[in-house]
Amino acid sequence: MTRDTEWFKSSRSAAGSDACVEVRFTETTVGVRDSKDTAGPEFSFGLHAWRSFLTSAKRH
Repeated sequence: MTRDTEWFKSSRSAAGSDACVEVRFTETTVGVRDSKDTAGPEFSFGLHAWRSFLTSAKRH
């Protein structure tokens, strides 16, 4: 079975906020896109790069 969470916003996003990103997890990548422009560009990160980003963000 292939893992795919579909697109979602963080549970920490403020209700009605338009300053959010959406995230999508698969077996090998993490996708990120602007929640206001779901047809716009999507960024894709490897799992290791995503974990490194989160670790760094939590430190700051």
